[in-house]
Amino acid sequence: MIMPAADPTAPTRSQCRPATLGGELRVALTRISRRLRSQRGEADLPEGQFGVLTVLHKHGAMSPGALAEHERVRPPSMTRAVNRLVELGLVEKVEHETDRRQVVVRLTDVGVHEVKETRRRRDAWLTQQLTTLTPDERETLARASELLIRIAAR
Repeated sequence: MIMPAADPTAPTRSQCRPATLGGELRVALTRISRRLRSQRGEADLPEGQFGVLTVLHKHGAMSPGALAEHERVRPPSMTRAVNRLVELGLVEKVEHETDRRQVVVRLTDVGVHEVKETRRRRDAWLTQQLTTLTPDERETLARASELLIRIAAR
């Protein structure tokens, strides 16, 4: 009886051990994340400032304190980031609806455009990378993305 040849691209048992696989995934995800972050919109924002825009885009207007808490940064750091975004015309500070002592930060139309353009560029870069893969490789990544989403949700 002739045994079929082993798939030379299949991972070894050692490569599938959680500690080994974890290290390899960490490196790969870090590199991909870095490459995606390098794809920026027209304002060429630092990632922290772009993060503020995405939070506002997803959740709507927020106080600077709520933004700082959401992004896990200290309030003075968030104040500096918000002030820079105001200078760039990407966000605006408006009076709180019920407490005139407070302000809320909301996206401007320019800020919405920046979020959408940055996302478009990042999606385009990743899409281009995926076109270089075979259909079987893309199928493998589709399965892996489901698992990564599940891991990230824990």
